[in-house]
Amino acid sequence: MTSAPHASPLPSEPDPSAPGSADAVLAGLDPEQRAVATTLHGPVCVLAGAGTGKTRAITHRIAYGVLAGVYQPATVLAVTFTQRAAGEMRGRLRQLGAGGVQARTFHSAALRQLQYFWPKAVGGEAPRLEERKIQLVAEAAARNRVRLERAELREVTGEIEWAKMTQTVPEEYPAVLAKAGREVSADPAQVSRIYATYEQLKRDRGVIDFEDVLLLTVGILTDRHDIAETVRRQYQHFVVDEYQDVSPLQQRLLQLWLGERDSLCVVGDASQTIYSFTGATPEHLLNFRLHHPEATVVKLVRDYRSTPQVVHLANGLLAQARGRAAENRLELVSQRPAGPEPVYAEHPDEPAEAEATAKRIRQLLTPVAEGGGGVPASEIAVLFRINAQSEIYEQALADAGVPYQVRGAERFFERPEIRQAGLALRGAARAGGNDRVLEEAADEGLRGQVGAVLATAGWTPTPPSGSGAVRQRWDSLSSLVRLAEEFERSRPGATLRDFVAELDERAAAQHAPTVEGVTLASLHTAKGLEWDAVFLVGLTDGMLPITHAKTPEQIEEERRLLYVGVTRARRDLTLSWSLARSPGGRASRRPSRFLDGLRPGSSAARGAGAGGGGSVERGSGARGRRQRGPVMCRECGRTLTEAAEIKLRRCADCPSSMDEELFERLREWRLERARELGRPPYTVFTDVTLMAIAESVPGSERELGRISGVGPHKLRQFGPDVLAMCAGQPLPETVTDPSPESSEK
Repeated sequence: MTSAPHASPLPSEPDPSAPGSADAVLAGLDPEQRAVATTLHGPVCVLAGAGTGKTRAITHRIAYGVLAGVYQPATVLAVTFTQRAAGEMRGRLRQLGAGGVQARTFHSAALRQLQYFWPKAVGGEAPRLEERKIQLVAEAAARNRVRLERAELREVTGEIEWAKMTQTVPEEYPAVLAKAGREVSADPAQVSRIYATYEQLKRDRGVIDFEDVLLLTVGILTDRHDIAETVRRQYQHFVVDEYQDVSPLQQRLLQLWLGERDSLCVVGDASQTIYSFTGATPEHLLNFRLHHPEATVVKLVRDYRSTPQVVHLANGLLAQARGRAAENRLELVSQRPAGPEPVYAEHPDEPAEAEATAKRIRQLLTPVAEGGGGVPASEIAVLFRINAQSEIYEQALADAGVPYQVRGAERFFERPEIRQAGLALRGAARAGGNDRVLEEAADEGLRGQVGAVLATAGWTPTPPSGSGAVRQRWDSLSSLVRLAEEFERSRPGATLRDFVAELDERAAAQHAPTVEGVTLASLHTAKGLEWDAVFLVGLTDGMLPITHAKTPEQIEEERRLLYVGVTRARRDLTLSWSLARSPGGRASRRPSRFLDGLRPGSSAARGAGAGGGGSVERGSGARGRRQRGPVMCRECGRTLTEAAEIKLRRCADCPSSMDEELFERLREWRLERARELGRPPYTVFTDVTLMAIAESVPGSERELGRISGVGPHKLRQFGPDVLAMCAGQPLPETVTDPSPESSEK
């Protein structure tokens, strides 16, 4: 039985690095992030591109609200989609001085409420949660005399999950499947029968699955208004991350939590919708302004993660996309220095592709002093479409002596060496000063103490030679030592007991520390992560897009999956494919169609999707007016902040394309007109405006009117003269406008 939803979390030590005031929380935020952080009332929709600092924006928003006294920490619920993301958010909030805020997944928040209110709403103990549903699905299939292979069993299990998240009952599954246009290899009628038997088995055994947690919580909050009001009194302000991944069932739960209130901030990016197979849909994000006309909409497009070269490729990939998500795409603007161009690599077969990838990774791992890249192994990832592609890269990396970890294969805290380490650390923490090992390491700080305890479990300061299981075990234990160092840095004076509590919290949230090894992961599991160097492998038609993606919507989701992969890279990006599966095989494969028009020697028609810059839009019921988004340098792409640079649309030190002769002619003309009007020359046009005109050389009133500093009045008064000079023609006869104007419109 978990504690009440209104119970406060255990008190934590104050973080000495936390900002001392609400204003301090805003330091370092860009204009759009600051707009997110300071808009504390009413519905807010944050459209945040990859790498634009969305987590930073929303955690600073919550912390600003708490420190400003607008929010009470216990009344805020931040919801995200993975335990790891929730754990990371809690950590950031603690550092910002908002440690009492709840940050949970939809499922964990609902489970907490379900277990607490079950005795009152239903009576007795809440049903046990069955975490391994696939075994129960297999039994349900057997009772229907259906034999399923492993892949078929996974597909049927996935279909049951999709049906429940879309609130589809077994008997309606075939019809709803057809209406949704989903294509599955399994027989829909057969899935329907297995689904019905699966539900009966759960009832017979008194267990529920993860989808039931949401369904039952929705049912209780719908039927019991008293319980719903209790929850609403507790949670008054909501933040939902990754809102493009919300399913209809999760949206229903969110609406029940909210009631009639509008203190809701949602964050998402329709271009990163890649979980439709779970019932996720971007429609709630795309329709947010429709349902909340008074909402403030903020767009984050400044990409702090990736180099201009990576961002250019990502933008180009989406420029060819179609559909509603593409129409609402965000065009990213890199804020980082230039880096290497993405590498496109074609190989004769899969083993050759894997071997070349491992060889390049070895070069990146080699220290800079020895002519390599000096990239840590933990900052390199190999990403693929399906998990079955992992094996050949595991072998290639092992052959090359490169340490690696397979993400999603085995939970970090369930590894035998980590369990053993946890027991040793817990025992040492309990013993305290009576532990001889700790006593000897007392002067070495928390890192030294953790290292000393783990040494009793076989850890050594230097890695073992070679690779394989021994090296992977060492990498796992070393990640705990590094975590202790980071923990001590963020919480000076922390004890071993504090560190053990941190490990327990991370284990509960499955928030594993970074292991020093190259990451092997599917594109789906890579969502939300980033690395210095990323290898996107196996990029062939039939794999990406995958063969079973048939409809236009399914094809576009595959494109978005590649987009997610591209935007995981900070600097180095390699995209590769092989023409045959095995050596000597027929070279019948072709590179992914998504690379057409992007890789050298290929071409593709441009899509109709329209991008947009960063901006803040106030709803019809909100005060304020639409603000201009960031202006980017037309030469290097950097976001401009100085007024003069914004007017010129380029950095001060970027090359100018100004027509010097035209500029001098404009200056002479300005002096003459200023004398006629009896005003200072700058009130006609400033030097910077004249430079902008001489650089762009407008050919029409519309083009001239786009230049900052040329308002409607000046366009009428001076436009004919300026356009004539730009065209190299004599000045028209002028009519003096005596109206005073002391500043540019």
